[in-house]
Formats: sequence, C-alpha cells, structure tokens
Amino acid sequence: MQNILFRADSSSIIGLGHIMRDLVLAKEFKNANITFATQNLKGNINHKIVEAGYNLEILKSNNQKELAKLITKLNINLLVIDHYRIKYEQEKYLKEKTGVKIFAVDDTYEKHNCDILLNHNISANPKKYKTKIPPYCELRCGTEYTLLREEFYKEKNKKYKKSKRHKTVFVAIGGTDHSNINISILKVLKKFKNIRVSLVTTKANKNLKELKRYVKNRSWIDLHLDSKEIAKLMRKSSFAIVTPSSIANELLFMDLSFLAIQTANNQIRMYDYLKKNSYPILKKFNTKKFKKEIKKRLK
Repeated sequence: MQNILFRADSSSIIGLGHIMRDLVLAKEFKNANITFATQNLKGNINHKIVEAGYNLEILKSNNQKELAKLITKLNINLLVIDHYRIKYEQEKYLKEKTGVKIFAVDDTYEKHNCDILLNHNISANPKKYKTKIPPYCELRCGTEYTLLREEFYKEKNKKYKKSKRHKTVFVAIGGTDHSNINISILKVLKKFKNIRVSLVTTKANKNLKELKRYVKNRSWIDLHLDSKEIAKLMRKSSFAIVTPSSIANELLFMDLSFLAIQTANNQIRMYDYLKKNSYPILKKFNTKKFKKEIKKRLK
C-alpha cells in the first residue's frame, strides 16, 4: 500500500483553500494510506481532515528537518506539497534526505524540484512551467485536472424554481474574509430592491461576530456557515460575487455568471486571466464601481 503525506496549512490569514482542494485530491488516491501534516494555526480547519477519515500529524513549525523526520518515520512514498512557503530548495532538501517522490500543487508558477506538478485552475498556462520544473516532471495543467467536489457533479444539471419577485445573489469572499469586505458588499446590495443574498463563510472568519451582528434581523440575507451545499446554493442563485480564486473554476463549471473582486496578491494570476477573457472583475473593492457592476447584473 502506498503511503502518502499531504503537507498544507490553513488559518485565518492563509485561508482554507489549500486544505479544501487537497481533500478533493486525496480522494483520487484509491487504496492508499493518507496522512496530512499541518501546523495548528489560528483559525485552521484541521478538524475537516479528521472528519474525512484521514490521519493527522501536527507539526511544530514549517521546518524542513521536522518534515523530513516525519517522512522517514511514516515511510512515505509520495509527498504532496500545497504550500506557498515550501519552495524549490526545501523540495530539493527533502528529496536528497528521504528519496521521497514529490507531487507539487502550484498556482503561482514557482520553480519546483518535483516529480509531478499540478495546476488545476482554468487560468493555468503550461508554457510558463517550461523552465520551472525538471525535464522528468509530469505536468498536469489546466481544466482537464480541475479539482471539484462530488457535490458539483451532482448539482450541475439540477433545476430549481427561482423566484420571479427577486434575484438571489451568491456571495463568497473566502472562508476567512481576511479583507473584511462582506459587510461593505451587503451595504451596497441593500440599496437594491428585490434582492436576496446567500452569503457563505466559515467559523474561521475572524470578522464573524461583526458579520453576524449586521446580518441579524435582515431577512433578505441568509448566512451559511461551513456549508456542505455550496453547489446547491450556486444553482439556486442568479449570479455570484466572489474573489478571483479557485471558486471561479466551480462557478464556470456550474455556468453561473459572477463578478470577481481581488482581495489578495496570490489571486493576481486568476485576475489577469479573467480580465483578459472579458469576465467582470474589480482590482479591489470600490463602492461606486461595485454598485455600477451590480446594476449591470440586475438588468
């Protein structure tokens, strides 16, 4: 049996995306003994790893020596790295020390010392990896490899009766909303009649208390915490407001129109791709520009 170790983190600052997509990727390894190695950072979702039935090892740091010891201890055959702070030099060290095969998950076109590289985004450009990976590396790049949870395949062709009296807006500005713009978005949407909002976030959102106070007694807003029905909420919505991140893969798969607002530097590649392909997008949240875009959506 193959022993596979996933190295990724989640927190209120890092976000939850790395762990969430790795949980999808892990399902592709049938009959393997899978372990996740993560740090116990504030706002993490390590509990989701345990709930999914995988082994969990807590690391004290992001030190390469600590990880190498764990690889040896668990007799790991394949190391899946989905971490912006583990780069080429660390990968080289781990291969030299343990001989482990490395599977790198990348969406920022960094240089890697790996055996397999995956960029599953719609924006993925294989040409950009020409000088970034070893000649023997297997490159998995583009929509052919997009990681989608099973719920999206189940919901894609379902039909739900939508209200003629109002439009439902799906809002997802990351599980942690580190930019804290959810309330700013809601304040603009409040100015429009006949709008309902399905807002999704998680308990890892450090601004959750403030958000809950705002949402309270506003019947036109439905707040969904740690929802397991994201695909269903998308299918029931008229359009979406999101970040230019991996959620764009899901929205395009579900054929739901959207407006994307950049909130972090690691979203720049997806932002550039969406802009180049004429998708509605904002470089940052701006009340005036945002309101103008909502008017277009409602028409």
